[in-house]
Amino acid sequence: MKARSAAKSTTRRPAKPTVSKRNVKPATVSGKYVAISRDLQKQRAAILDEVTESLTNRERQESFPDMSDQASAEVDQNFTMRIKEREQKLLKKIDEALDRMKNHTYGICEGCEEEIPYQRLKARPVTTLCIACKTLQEQEEKIRR
Repeated sequence: MKARSAAKSTTRRPAKPTVSKRNVKPATVSGKYVAISRDLQKQRAAILDEVTESLTNRERQESFPDMSDQASAEVDQNFTMRIKEREQKLLKKIDEALDRMKNHTYGICEGCEEEIPYQRLKARPVTTLCIACKTLQEQEEKIRR
């Protein structure tokens, strides 16, 4: 009887490979995001190229004799600064998305921890919320206003 109980215990041990399947799953999940990762890296490179170009070809601020021309130039400069700030925020979001891919947490909603549909990630690759959680967040923001 002892031999049979030993045999039973060895048949129960193969249940552990299911745990190792979990370890394999993130690798396959990240594999389906290769195209998104490539798009994010291209977008990141383009933003950095624009920043580099704008720093090297930086125009000095001119002083115009006409006040309306001066005001127009300042509005243009402020507009350019706002665009650069948005690009900086987007660059940060891109870096965070790429880090989530490395950590195998990309594509998982931060709100409900469900998988975010691929179509949503393809359309908005830096997103951290599924559509349901994002809708809820937007509704809560409307209430606060």
